[in-house]
This record gives sequence, structure tokens and C-alpha cells, in this order.
Amino acid sequence: MRKITTLALIATGLAALGCGAGSTDADTSSNGDASGATRDAGDAKGNDKPKTAKIGQPARDGKFEFTVKSSKCGATKIGSDLVSSKAQGQFCLVTINVKNIGKEPQTLDGSSQKAYAADGTEYSTDTEAGLYANQGQSTFFEEINPGNQVTGVFVFDVPKNVKLTKLELHDSAFSGGVTVSLA
Repeated sequence: MRKITTLALIATGLAALGCGAGSTDADTSSNGDASGATRDAGDAKGNDKPKTAKIGQPARDGKFEFTVKSSKCGATKIGSDLVSSKAQGQFCLVTINVKNIGKEPQTLDGSSQKAYAADGTEYSTDTEAGLYANQGQSTFFEEINPGNQVTGVFVFDVPKNVKLTKLELHDSAFSGGVTVSLA
């Protein structure tokens, strides 16, 4: 189990250094937000703001189109009797389909995906629990070729009394991200 955690930390370090993490499509704007999501008319200052997608609606950031399929909280353990991960609080399991809409392979970095509670508290994915939830298939550092898609479970370990209200999904550690409401 320690080897998995060590490998996850190494992969995160490589992603932070930019190994396969950048988005180079021409559709990336100067502010890094290439969500492709429908935009509101803007605020009083004329600034466009992306609409928030809902469960079941596709939302784009850079080369990825994310569709959140489901979200369920309350699990305290993931895995088998022999090998498992125990929650510090409760696990929230979010099933997401990710499609590469770009023209080049893009690496899905599970550590770039964030969940938020109503008070704005940010939660990161639990990589080890994610391996068990996906039965050994990694959503942590998965390369997706153009036109291909993967579906995986992203796991967040949150306090027992917390309800997640939204996700911020990214095609890379450096993208603007897109918001998906869980409410």
C-alpha cells in the first residue's frame, strides 16, 4: 500500500513539472479557460462567466469533456476484506465520464479534480481509495487519446457531516476548470 502512495506522489510531482500536463490546442484562451461551456451574458463589467453544469450535462475544460454521472456519499471503507482503504470521515464517490475532444493525447490527472462543500471548503481526491473504487483501474494518471473516453470513480474523503455541493474539473493542473453542481 505504501508503494501505491509513493507512486501517486511521484506522478503528482511529474504532473506539477509539466510532464503531459499542458494544453496546447488553439482553443485555449489567454486566461487558461478553454471550457467551451456555454457562457452567461456576463456581469455588469462585461466579464463572461461560465455556466455551471449539472449532473448528466457535459462540461468542457480544454481538451476534456466531463460528464458527471452520479455522486454518492457515506461509505466508510472501499476495497475488500484483504486490501482496503478506510475513510477518515466518509467517502464521497463521484462517477465521471471523461472524453478527449482535442486532437492530441491528454493525461487525466485525478489530483487536479476538486470538490467543494457549501461553505467553500475544498477537498482533493483520495488516490488510494480511488484505486480500490475503480478495481485497480487508475483514474489518477490516465492518458486518453483523441476521441476516446474513460469512465471512473473519483473518491473524496470528507468529514461525516459534510455535503459536497460542486466539483471543479480540470483537463490539467494549469487549466481554468469547469464547475459542475452536485445539488
